[in-house]
Formats: sequence, C-alpha cells, structure tokens
Amino acid sequence: MNRPYVFCHMLMSLDGKIMGRYMESPDCEEANRVFDEVAFGPNRHYQHQGWLCGRTTTEDNYTFYKTPQLDENAPTVPEGNFVADPDAKLHYISLDRKGVVAWEDNYTGYADDKAHIVEVLTEQASNAYKAFLRQKGISYIIAGKEQIDLPQMLSVLKDDFGIEMLMLGGGGAINWSFLQAGLCDELSVVMAPVADGSTKTQTLFQAIEGYSEDNPVSFKLKHADVKPEGTLWLRYEVKNAVK
Repeated sequence: MNRPYVFCHMLMSLDGKIMGRYMESPDCEEANRVFDEVAFGPNRHYQHQGWLCGRTTTEDNYTFYKTPQLDENAPTVPEGNFVADPDAKLHYISLDRKGVVAWEDNYTGYADDKAHIVEVLTEQASNAYKAFLRQKGISYIIAGKEQIDLPQMLSVLKDDFGIEMLMLGGGGAINWSFLQAGLCDELSVVMAPVADGSTKTQTLFQAIEGYSEDNPVSFKLKHADVKPEGTLWLRYEVKNAVK
C-alpha cells in the first residue's frame, strides 16, 4: 500500500485515559517530559514529517471551538487538493470532514516544533471554507464523500507532501479507526503512574457505532523502557497492519 509508516504515540494514565485530570498531577510530569522527548524536538526518537489528530483534539488544544469567518460569496475555488507550502518539512494534519475548524494561521506548533497545517476534508466541506483555507495559506486534501477515506488521505500525504513517517495522536476514535483499517504500524505508549477513575474522558482506543467496528486487534511487544518516577515507555508492533 502506498502510504507513510504510521505510529500512534500517546500519553496514557494507568486506567487507559488519554485526557483528564490525571494530567494535572505532579506524578505525571515525568511522563509528559518523556512523551515530548520521544516525538518532538531535535533529538526525538521518531523522525516523522508530521502528526495527525482528530477534530476534537485539534479544537481542545489549538482552536478552542471558535467559528471561522467565511465569505459565502467567495469565488469558486479550483477542484481537488491544495498544497500551500510545498517546502514545509513538518506538518500538522487536521481531520475535519465538514470544514469547521477556525485556524488563525497556516502554522501551528507543539513544544519547539512548528508545523504547516494540512486540513483533511470530505466533499461536504463548503466552497466558502476552502476559500477561507486558501486565503490563510493552509493546505487541504479532499478525501471521501461523507467520511474521510483514510487510505486515499495517506497516499496523498506521502506523494504530495513527502510524508514518509506519520504520528497518529488521537483522539481515541481516530486511533481505533486506523487500527481497524490496518493502517497503523506501531503503538508507542508513555504510561504515567497516575489514574483518575473518570468515566467521562477518552480512552486510548474507542469504537464509535456507525463509524468503526469493535473487532479485536493484537499487538506484539517490541520494547519496554522503565523511566524515572515510575513512568513506562512501551512500544508495540500492530499485528494487523497492511503494508
């Protein structure tokens, strides 16, 4: 299959949460440091060219559920994908099938890394929203009619954006969808020695009815690293990955 190597890299509590109050605990500080060290900065373990997140994760961390200011009378944009910055070395891939995320700039960042934004839309996204992205200098991919066509998206990311390795960064529904489709090669989990017991926050993987199945997926442990302060870094091969 023509696609990047995909690894899912997540910070997780002992009770499987990827968000929540456990992150506020002092005992999560070392896990946060390890999570960043593995995937970000000049000496990161994974030499990826981009990371991908679902809309909720993007809104929670970057755009905070603002409403984009659209020109409904904007001229019709050309059909197909739009590459705004062909020289970008690092990319933030935002899954946004209907086109609602209110970006203010064409770059975003995490830690000290700056990344060019690439929106992944479906045919449901309006002309006004695509015109908004073009005006901001934000790249976009059209992949699928109503649901995002993940294989098509990955092929475009490799061919048009030069992404050979991609980090999958949640949320739980997106992570699980990639696994169910056989599109995730490796799982990297940094486990904090903390739990909060919440039933209202996302877990590492979540099947959503009508969106993904709950067929079991198996893993093979590749590496286990005990870090300071009780933090663990675990790496697994995903057994059902389609090469």
